[in-house]
Amino acid sequence: MNGMVQKRSQKGGLAAPRPSGPSQRQLRVGESIRHALADVLMRGELHDPALERLSLTVGEVRLSPDLRIATVFVLPLGGKGGEEAIGLLNRHKGEIRHLVMRGMTLRHAPELRFRLDDMFDRLDETRRMFADERVRRDVDRAPAGEGPEVGPGDGPEDRGDAPGS
Repeated sequence: MNGMVQKRSQKGGLAAPRPSGPSQRQLRVGESIRHALADVLMRGELHDPALERLSLTVGEVRLSPDLRIATVFVLPLGGKGGEEAIGLLNRHKGEIRHLVMRGMTLRHAPELRFRLDDMFDRLDETRRMFADERVRRDVDRAPAGEGPEVGPGDGPEDRGDAPGS
């Protein structure tokens, strides 16, 4: 059903389809937390010399549907020292949670879980994939608005492109 989830209503019929992605509230609260955390880090409100010497980018904050868990994706400038940064942030997670939630009006302050942001790595991999001659040839050959169609006999193993062939 094109990214939509249908749920049965309490009366037994099908309820209106709802999007399967994050709700507007999750997105809005996630952005608010991201901005607040970036401000806390930029102003150096955490008094840890090891953390103050790092320049961190807060790429995204994803919230659970009940808004109780916030997964924060961070990346150190230059991409080096990511594990150290995650460790430092986890060490100060309670203080960070308090500082971030200072100006917010949520019923519960979400638990912060810090993860290394690999978005740039995935973007580089996608660029490399599209730069591949075989992929470019397939994309150029496809009619406008459609992806390449793969049918029986068109897979990499059938063309001799599969690993080990």
